[in-house]
Amino acid sequence: MSSKRYKAIAEYYDPENAHHAMLEQDVPFFMGQLPKRRQSILEMAVGTGRAAIPLAQAGHRVVGVDYAADMLAIARRKRDAVGLSDRQLSLIKGDLLKLDLGRRFDWACILFNTFLAFTTIEQQDAVLQSAIRHLKPRGRLWIDIFQPDFKLLARSSLAKVDPVAFYVPPCDRTVMKTIDVRRGITPQVQRVTFHYVWFDEKGHEHRERTEFDMAYVFPRELELLVERNGLRIEHLFGNYDGSPLWPESPRIIARCCRGR
Repeated sequence: MSSKRYKAIAEYYDPENAHHAMLEQDVPFFMGQLPKRRQSILEMAVGTGRAAIPLAQAGHRVVGVDYAADMLAIARRKRDAVGLSDRQLSLIKGDLLKLDLGRRFDWACILFNTFLAFTTIEQQDAVLQSAIRHLKPRGRLWIDIFQPDFKLLARSSLAKVDPVAFYVPPCDRTVMKTIDVRRGITPQVQRVTFHYVWFDEKGHEHRERTEFDMAYVFPRELELLVERNGLRIEHLFGNYDGSPLWPESPRIIARCCRGR
C-alpha cells in the first residue's frame, strides 16, 4: 500500500469537523500552557487557521505553515475577516519535511492528529527536525495525537463510521460524510477514506472521496521519537482537562522541550 498524504477538500474542512468536541477544547488547553507574556508560535500544518487565529487574537505572534494552497487561502480569508494583520498572523506555504524559515520561536505546535499523517519513521524524524530547527534554546514543542484504541485496532476494517451531515456555505450544499478505515500493509498504518454524498438542485446525486494513510503511535514510541531528535517530553497529558496519561486516555498530548 503506497503512502498517501492527507489532502482535504478545502471548503469542506471547517464544516465537516465542526461537530468534534475536541476542537472546542484543544486550543484553549494549549493556550493555558503558554506564559502570560506574548509568545512567538509556529503552527505546523496550520490548515484553515482554526487554531492560529485565536492564538493571534490572544496577542501571540503566530506563523502558520501548510503545504495546501487552497487551505491557506481560506485561512487568509478568515484572518482578514477578523482584522488580524500579516504581522500578527503570517501564513506561509511550505513543506514540513524540509522547512527552514530562518527564524526561531518560543513554541511550535502540531495539532489535531496531524503528526500521524506522516506515516514513516523518516517522515516523523523530518517533522521533528523541522520543529527543533525553529525552536529557541528554551523553546517548546506541543504534539497532540489520539491514543490507539486496542479494540479498534483488533479489527481489520471499519465501515461507515462517524456519520455526519454538514452544510457548506460557499458551495450552498449539504453533504453527508462517512468514514472507512482499513488496516494497511505497512505496520501501524491505516488507510482512511472519507466518503461524501450530496445532491444538487435537480436532485442528482454526487459522490466524492478523500483517501489517505494515517499512522498510529504509542506513548513510549513517541517518547523515543522525540528523544532521538534532540527533544524530551516534559509532560504527557491524556486529555484536555489536564489529566495524566493513562492506558484508557483518549489523547496523547506531549509538551516537549529541547533536550540539548
